[in-house]
Amino acid sequence: MTLLPNDDELSTREGGVEELWARSVFAPVPVRNAFEVTVERLAQSIRLGVLVDGDQLPPERDLADRFGVSRVTLREAIRALRDAGLVESRRGRGGGTFVVAPVVRVAHRSSFDELPALDDALDLRRVVEPGAAALAATRTLTAADRATLHNCLREASTCPSSVRRLADSRLHMAIAAAGGSASVTAAVADAQLRLDSLLRSIPVIAANIAHSDIQHEEIVAAILSGQPDRARIAMEEHVDGTAALLRGFLR
Repeated sequence: MTLLPNDDELSTREGGVEELWARSVFAPVPVRNAFEVTVERLAQSIRLGVLVDGDQLPPERDLADRFGVSRVTLREAIRALRDAGLVESRRGRGGGTFVVAPVVRVAHRSSFDELPALDDALDLRRVVEPGAAALAATRTLTAADRATLHNCLREASTCPSSVRRLADSRLHMAIAAAGGSASVTAAVADAQLRLDSLLRSIPVIAANIAHSDIQHEEIVAAILSGQPDRARIAMEEHVDGTAALLRGFLR
């Protein structure tokens, strides 16, 4: 079964919840974090049963148009889902991309317990890290502070994938420390510790790493140039992208 009903099909299909799900899954995604949100939409649709085992994804052109993203972005998102074992690609007649996940994920008691923890961790990060970046941009940084930010930025973008998570965390902690507030730095450390266990439970996605590197550069550039509003917005976009991936794979 191919899932991309047109508006007439949606209006006549039985089951109001299914109609609403389909409309929300295939609605245009935001321009910012387009890749991450596309992954989130498709992964959540599989985990929630909107797309079920054996369903064929729509053709790339149709799906990209519905999401309002480029075909390159869509291909990267589908590759991420394939690497995560949620879809598979088949060649030949009748080929395409098919869902291979179970119809319904079995929900144990621990699953219910973990959902509030996921939301709480992401909410904490959304509050403290943009503020920490903005605060750092208001400070007069020493030469050593600036060098630390540059070095951590370079390390995060050039280190082997095996230590990427550690280098990423070091950069975020350096940004927090540049603000000069021990309390803010401690709050960011708490957010990073919670984030670490979550990120280690989802696939490493090359396209997301590349996007994160660009966002890191923007955040550090805003701090070094003393632009707190720009730093806050850039960090908000960055943490929102990570949150989209985590919610897509873990919700």
